[in-house]
Amino acid sequence: MAKKEEFVKDIANIDEDFAKWYTDIVRKADLADYADTKGCIAIKPYGYAIWENIQNYADKLFKETGVKNVYFPILIPDSLLQKEKDHVEGFAPEVAYVTEAGGEKLDEKLCIRPTSETMFSTLYAKWLKSWRDLPYVYNQWCNVLRWEKETRPFLRSREFLWQEGHTIHETEKEAKERTIQMLEIYTKVVEELLAIPVLRGRKTEKEKFAGADETYTIETLTRDGRALQSGTSHYFGQNFTKPFEVKFQNREGKEEYAYQTSWGISTRLIGAVIMGHGDERGLKLPPKVAPIQVRIIPIAMHKEGVLEKAEELKKSLEKDFRIEVDSRDQVSPGFKFNDCELKGIPVRIEIGPRDIENGECILVRRDTFEKVVVKLDELNTKLKEMLDDIQQNMFNMCKKRLEEKTQIATNMDEFTKKINENQGYIKAMWCGNVECENKIKELTGAHSRCIPFEQEKLSDKCVCCGKEARYMVVWGRQY
Repeated sequence: MAKKEEFVKDIANIDEDFAKWYTDIVRKADLADYADTKGCIAIKPYGYAIWENIQNYADKLFKETGVKNVYFPILIPDSLLQKEKDHVEGFAPEVAYVTEAGGEKLDEKLCIRPTSETMFSTLYAKWLKSWRDLPYVYNQWCNVLRWEKETRPFLRSREFLWQEGHTIHETEKEAKERTIQMLEIYTKVVEELLAIPVLRGRKTEKEKFAGADETYTIETLTRDGRALQSGTSHYFGQNFTKPFEVKFQNREGKEEYAYQTSWGISTRLIGAVIMGHGDERGLKLPPKVAPIQVRIIPIAMHKEGVLEKAEELKKSLEKDFRIEVDSRDQVSPGFKFNDCELKGIPVRIEIGPRDIENGECILVRRDTFEKVVVKLDELNTKLKEMLDDIQQNMFNMCKKRLEEKTQIATNMDEFTKKINENQGYIKAMWCGNVECENKIKELTGAHSRCIPFEQEKLSDKCVCCGKEARYMVVWGRQY
């Protein structure tokens, strides 16, 4: 135990300083590091492998619904950005520009992509001719730049990785269906891959995406009870297609403007995994997204046949699992155990001379630390069962915390007391006026997270002003 304490001594206490614990995990678990460029991070191989697994899982689901991948320029002429007024105003504080290149001042400053609605719209206008061309269901995996004032690795950095889908459709109905369809896919990614339950609903007018008619969101809750917007899908109607002249000849031979959507998830999901599952020992990764699902740790590796047996096991299992052998000879088995826990590897296999003699090994779960002795000839089956059980158990643990941290308030005194004593989601009725939305934020620090699809009538009155309520809204402090 002393070695364990020594190994994790540089990680902040999760219950005393959650924010510091988070940044410690990002660095100590070898996910990322701060770059010399202020507000930016360098994602290391282990962190990027998590992103690749998210990417691959999501991309497969996208393509099953007809999405095609493209790549568009990172530089956007300022004149394009200025075409959609609401969009420009929404992003103005975060936009960075290139004004000089090759030692000369540019004729027109170029925006470094904060998002690509304007670039997609201008090219769609160029390509679209007839209703027969539709829909365009395109997506790009790329980086974007937003000049954030406050940054935190993965959660909010100036440059980050994401995917942004941009689609145009013949009808309003088809565009709206696509908007919801993508939200359903995001739900699947977060719940089934990342083992985190989500809250789904529509953003308020104040919180919706700049230029959208409607914004839909999936929200996750971190261990310390703060909300994290984890994916959004937007219905634009014709807000971009009209200023950008994205029109087509309809079935009656008349000219008509297309209907548009946009949707995205980002490397913020890595932050959601860290904050949703991590514990006092470090990272905890759901098996489906873990870059290394199983690590074999040879015990008494210096003894004849031990390392060879570990490599033999790896070879027999690697077609079914992401697996590796920790063959480092400069550190102790105890250090290797701690390293497994810190990096969140779902299962470790311990095998030594006596285990080999008995034809067995020890499996240790990261989620519960339970140890199980398993016969080597049953290892493949038992590993699969264990990994499936870990995935489900991690989801269940998050769901239980979500339920414990979701409360109801019918007046502001109750709202303030509950969010301060047990920080999390607060369900409360709302009149629909932005003045009350702002007042709630001012008094409690809580933002409206969404108007859930499944509405509940908790009372007839707005939690803030006492006037007639229109919606049940979920509120929470955010990252």
